[in-house]
Amino acid sequence: MRRYLFPLILGIVGCAVLIQLGLWQLARADWKEGMLDQITSGIQADPVPLPDAIDPSMKYLPVTVSGTTTGAEIDVLSHTREQGAGYQIVSRFVTDDGRAILVDRGFVPQEARRLERPPVRLDVTGNLHWPQDASSSTPAPNLDENIWFARDVDAMAASLDTLPVLVVASAIQGDNQGARPMPVAIEGIPNNHLSYAVQWFLIAATWAVMTLALIWRIRQRSY
Repeated sequence: MRRYLFPLILGIVGCAVLIQLGLWQLARADWKEGMLDQITSGIQADPVPLPDAIDPSMKYLPVTVSGTTTGAEIDVLSHTREQGAGYQIVSRFVTDDGRAILVDRGFVPQEARRLERPPVRLDVTGNLHWPQDASSSTPAPNLDENIWFARDVDAMAASLDTLPVLVVASAIQGDNQGARPMPVAIEGIPNNHLSYAVQWFLIAATWAVMTLALIWRIRQRSY
């Protein structure tokens, strides 16, 4: 029996560790689902007037704001399933109380990017947002062409001389000049914990099978 002891212990310990990792991922999946439900509830809450003091802790807060665009904008490379590649138009927006902020007015197809969008009055309903679009592989913006590859609130605010405040429009009253709002949603927030759990459980099953195969081989050699 001694020759079976080490592979048996190795198999049991390995399976236990792998199963525990799978259970941990299931717990993480439950936590993530709860967080996403909370974010969704926040996004869909009744909007409030744009607060006087704003900070990133207010991410996803639904707000209403009225004012006028200035004609200055940033074009962020984007796409939709229906229209393919295009741009999200982030405009410099001066509120009725005199604050300059950023408003993501929505999507335009490639051919509409260079159309003029002169100053226009708008009533905007949307969500405060500090998106984390950029990654280590995201190129720097092409400032000569005014093409950005990610929404960076601080950098966009510095470029357009606004407060570091972004409202992503979900609905706009007034002439939105061809832009179609792209409301904040949770689709871009990954939740892969269930698939990770399945992977750990499959590895545990494979480990168990390999352990049994090793014990069988040891048994065969003993004859």
